[in-house]
Amino acid sequence: MSFRLAAYAVCVVGGRVLLARYVSPRGDGSWWTLPGGQVEHGEDPFDAVIREVAEETGCQGVVERLLGVDSRVIPAAERTVPGGGEHQNVGIFYAVRITGGELRPEPNGETAESVWTPIAEVKGLHRSSLVDVGIALAEGRPATGHVDPVAVGGLIRH
Repeated sequence: MSFRLAAYAVCVVGGRVLLARYVSPRGDGSWWTLPGGQVEHGEDPFDAVIREVAEETGCQGVVERLLGVDSRVIPAAERTVPGGGEHQNVGIFYAVRITGGELRPEPNGETAESVWTPIAEVKGLHRSSLVDVGIALAEGRPATGHVDPVAVGGLIRH
């Protein structure tokens, strides 16, 4: 089983959430997700989420608080990586406040655009389940830092 530790920014202002449109390098489409990504070897997730926000959106941000942690195992049959087996993704979600910069596509990256999206419109988007987890953590602020898994299907993917 492969494993990935990732840090995600949940930026919410005035009923809108900052989303990034990921374009698959494998050519199997695009979908909306939260700014964030893999924590590099030896990197603190707290630092990784700020680095990822800057890389993917062009904006600077500060972590306001830890929201929670999500762990999911993606069955081999549901992975888009050819020949890939089961995969576990552990995501650390932070509330991040944008402090500067301008939204732009990721240079030489997989983020085509970033936009502030009304939370009420998120349900109609083709998106990663991470978006729903992040919004649930931000809105509910559960003391445990954990929310129920999000069902994958329809507009929602791993």
